[in-house]
Amino acid sequence: MSEPVNLTQRLVEGLYCEAIALSDEVRAAFDLSGKIDDARESESAQRIALSCEALRTTTRMMHAIAWLLNHRAFFAGELSDFQLRRHGRLVPDCPSADPDRLDLLEPQVRALIMATERFYARLQRIDRGWRERPLAPPGALLRLRERYGAVAVG
Repeated sequence: MSEPVNLTQRLVEGLYCEAIALSDEVRAAFDLSGKIDDARESESAQRIALSCEALRTTTRMMHAIAWLLNHRAFFAGELSDFQLRRHGRLVPDCPSADPDRLDLLEPQVRALIMATERFYARLQRIDRGWRERPLAPPGALLRLRERYGAVAVG
């Protein structure tokens, strides 16, 4: 078994940039405004496949970006380790593409869908590895800051 992942701010920022770029490609690929209107009635199965896979793919990327935003908030000091562990989880059963519907789509769209699935699987591996690491007890200085910070604010 591999070592637990040591998440760094640099790693999260790199993944975030990759997620934003991939999401932009997804948005462009599934811009349905003209595709649905131009499709003929005989292509209804293809239109349904495109709509279904667009929903699955954009949902997958939004879950990925939400996970990354939580980690960015952690590194910015806006979330504690406890809060991140509790609320910063990936959806474990994010729906993957339907192979029968994938066959109806253009090769470029299929490749993009597969790229988002690989990206999400990568985040899942990182998340599992990060969660496997032991939770470090807060240092004395951090506990002192939290105690006085709570008193000074309150």
